[in-house]
Amino acid sequence: MDLRAELLKSIWYAFTALDVEKSGKVSKSQLKVLSHNLYTVLCIPHDPVALEEHFRDDDDGPVSSQGYMPYLNKYILDKVEEGAFVKENFDELCWTLTAKKNYKPDRNGNSIVSHQDAFKLWCLFNFLSEDRYPLVMVPDEVEYLLKKICTAMNVELNSCELDDYLSQEPQGQVGLTVWQFLDMVNSGRFLRGIEQEAISMAVEEVYQEVIEDVLKQARSPHGYLWKRGQLRRNWSERWFMLKPSVLSYYMSEERKEKKGSIVLDKHCCVEVLPDRDGKRCMFCVKTSSRTYEMSASDTRQRQEWTLAIQTAIRLQAEGKKSLHKDLKQKRREQREQREQRKAAKQEETQRLKQLQEEKERKLQELELLKEAQRQAEILLQEEEQRRRQQHEEMQRTLEIQLREAEQARASMQAEMVLKEAEAERQRKRILELEAMQERLQEALQQEVKARQDEEAVRYAQARLLAEEEEKLKQLMKLKEEQEEYIIKTQREKQVLKQEMENKNKCLEEAQKQLEEVRVNRQRVDQDVMAAQRKLRQASTNVKHWNVQMNRLMHPIGPGDKRTNMSGGVFAGYQPLLSQRDSSLK
Repeated sequence: MDLRAELLKSIWYAFTALDVEKSGKVSKSQLKVLSHNLYTVLCIPHDPVALEEHFRDDDDGPVSSQGYMPYLNKYILDKVEEGAFVKENFDELCWTLTAKKNYKPDRNGNSIVSHQDAFKLWCLFNFLSEDRYPLVMVPDEVEYLLKKICTAMNVELNSCELDDYLSQEPQGQVGLTVWQFLDMVNSGRFLRGIEQEAISMAVEEVYQEVIEDVLKQARSPHGYLWKRGQLRRNWSERWFMLKPSVLSYYMSEERKEKKGSIVLDKHCCVEVLPDRDGKRCMFCVKTSSRTYEMSASDTRQRQEWTLAIQTAIRLQAEGKKSLHKDLKQKRREQREQREQRKAAKQEETQRLKQLQEEKERKLQELELLKEAQRQAEILLQEEEQRRRQQHEEMQRTLEIQLREAEQARASMQAEMVLKEAEAERQRKRILELEAMQERLQEALQQEVKARQDEEAVRYAQARLLAEEEEKLKQLMKLKEEQEEYIIKTQREKQVLKQEMENKNKCLEEAQKQLEEVRVNRQRVDQDVMAAQRKLRQASTNVKHWNVQMNRLMHPIGPGDKRTNMSGGVFAGYQPLLSQRDSSLK
């Protein structure tokens, strides 16, 4: 769906809202105001004087949608530039005009969705509706949208109840209008027992994913990612949001202060990194100019982010701007293929029915021919019996008339003429019977050909069934491969968990050994200190005994002489004491 088609859907609602009398026409004054508002929200420069001149009141009366389209295309839609305006403001303008007239919530305040949530559902309806007017959403897309909302709330949608609700719609209606859809949601039939705040959060999440093309964003309370800086190389916690062309990050989930963005293109790639620097579950996004390192809270979050970023890079490589536009187109193609197969099947059934009727008709003709043949045989038998009777009578007549030869000659000649005429009639009857037999053989040949055609149709039907079975086998094979990949991923996760437990055990054993080494070291230090104390005590004892020995070896004399002698003896023993101390040390 291009931008023009998206804008036309919202403008269609605004135009029909201005059509108060439902005549298909809107006054020029209202169209002038609508055009001015469209110029404003779409950020298109315009000339107010020219606008007044174009929608000047005259005798032409109101303008239909077909009469307004040339001006809308030429002066508004042809000048719209994607990215130059805020589409949400444009949608709010059109919603305000149409909701005032058509949206009727519960006056007692018991509506399931708020006015703002109704606006977002209206935007989602416009995105998923068919590209034909009046706008409706087919049952498959209704179920898809409700499943998305229920999945966001971790609730399972009751598909049987939805089918019962959709089956109550009028015959001939191919889908739901937006007001029928909003009434269905506000009825609480599919969202009973759920708080309005939870519904609002779910609608907001689906709106961001489908309308704003948010492929992935962090979820609170554990949804922040850690990002490593480029200059200071420090780690900061950021709130990330992924779109097909850019990965933006903010200070918090309110997204008021944007810290930066990573522009994605087909040359980018995402890789898983080993744990380091105290961070786990790391991965990086490589662009042509820089590598961004990030850390998730767990392995599951990292896998979800890497897969989402790879999807965005794939969309850029394929030249696609929106994932859900691509998915919507694929769903539409699948529905068209189902319709084509259904039509082909109905056509084949109709053709088989016609062949069966043709076969029954030919069988009836064959029965009629057989009955005619039996009647012809009965007539032949009766004719043969009559001829025999006539021959017997003729013989009797000849025997009677032999005596009267002269008289009977004239009668015989007349009888012979009659017999020849009768024989001629019999020959003609035989030719007619032969022609009837040829027609009967042709009818039998046609029956054989019809049976051959029926066998060919049955063979083609069997071939189609075989192809369908082969496709089913391929689908089952893909499903088995996906299950094997999931089992393999779980096994790898268990192996990583086992390795982490082994490393923790090794770390605990190393810590225990370190404690033992510390205890041994303290014990050795205590032994060394005890040995040093003993050495000092031994040195003191040696010095004491040396003094006692010197006193015993030299008698006490006069004062001067005794002092000199004791000093000389001590000086003689001094080298010996030094040598002993060094040996003790």
